[in-house]
Amino acid sequence: MITLVTSTIRTLGRLVINSLASLGRVALFAVSTISHIFRPPFYPREFLSALMNVGYLSIPVVGLTAIFTGAALALQIYSGGSRFNAPEVVPQIVAIGMVRELGPVLVGLMIAARVTSSIAAELATMKVTEQIDALVTLSTAPLKYLVLPRVFAGILAGPILVGVADSIGVFGGFIVATQTLGFNSATYILNTVNFLNGADIISSLVKGAAFGFIATLMGCYFGLNAGRGAHGVGAATKSSVQAAAILILAANFLLTAVFFTA
Repeated sequence: MITLVTSTIRTLGRLVINSLASLGRVALFAVSTISHIFRPPFYPREFLSALMNVGYLSIPVVGLTAIFTGAALALQIYSGGSRFNAPEVVPQIVAIGMVRELGPVLVGLMIAARVTSSIAAELATMKVTEQIDALVTLSTAPLKYLVLPRVFAGILAGPILVGVADSIGVFGGFIVATQTLGFNSATYILNTVNFLNGADIISSLVKGAAFGFIATLMGCYFGLNAGRGAHGVGAATKSSVQAAAILILAANFLLTAVFFTA
């Protein structure tokens, strides 16, 4: 019995230590990346390419996800509100739900699914094929050339994508409410505009920047630290998406607590 307890404690301790060590390595990687922001040389072409990949090419999947989420949210709120004789709260709850929580989180998870995996696979393949070693041989810093443009693009594209998702999600709720649930269009828009305030919008955009940073950073970190061979590429891609999704949800909780807890 004592042996079993000791073994369990040892296993848990090893897990905690390894987790803290991993977080420390990620934190050092993030600090090292950020420290290169104002140091030349700069690679605008790489940045614009990353911005196109992270931002513009993510709009279709973000838009489709947001509009269906907003529409489903309106139906659910109407159904739930009807139980308490308060179906008129649909526009207010759809607006606050999309702007405060669902819009930023869905964007973060979509970026993690689409962009994080792509970045991790790309950089891991470059490492396996020794392209990163070639960059070092040519006196080009991988952090400066490969990581910083992608992370900076994530920070800038995140709030834009969140703004798009919030708008389209609220519009999806508006379409369902006015075309299916019998809401007046003008009243719905007025209630939506009057209920939201500046803190809701600012928190949404800040979350977008934070989630974009996390998603791109995880892709770069796991890509550059991938193991050798095809197995290493696959493991890096899987681990990057898992880590990005978990950190995004954790960051969402922390940011919500900061913005909306008195």
